[in-house]
Amino acid sequence: QVQLVESGGGLVQAGGSLRLSCAASGRAGSIADMGWFRQAPGKEREFVARVYWSGGYTAYADSVKGRFTISRYSANYTLYLQMNSLKPEDTAVYFCAARRDGGPYEYWGQGTQVTVSS
Repeated sequence: QVQLVESGGGLVQAGGSLRLSCAASGRAGSIADMGWFRQAPGKEREFVARVYWSGGYTAYADSVKGRFTISRYSANYTLYLQMNSLKPEDTAVYFCAARRDGGPYEYWGQGTQVTVSS
């Protein structure tokens, strides 16, 4: 089992920045890929960004490219999401997720609220 705990959410004005963190514990050595997802009120959960643990390959949703940066600190299995130039439409609960090689995202954090005011 892998446990994920997010932190760093909050309230920020449009144009501001926030940095989310996600700490992995348990059998974190089995992780191949971690990602960030978000869910706004009344909407489905959507992909934001992901990073392959080995090699650091990253991928982003078009809506956040150029504004968000995903990174990881391998030594302690911590995932980050630097969010710049935030927009009101970025308001959502942000979740981190992890998966083993070739599998679905099976481990999820509890989520952290990000609210961007206009």
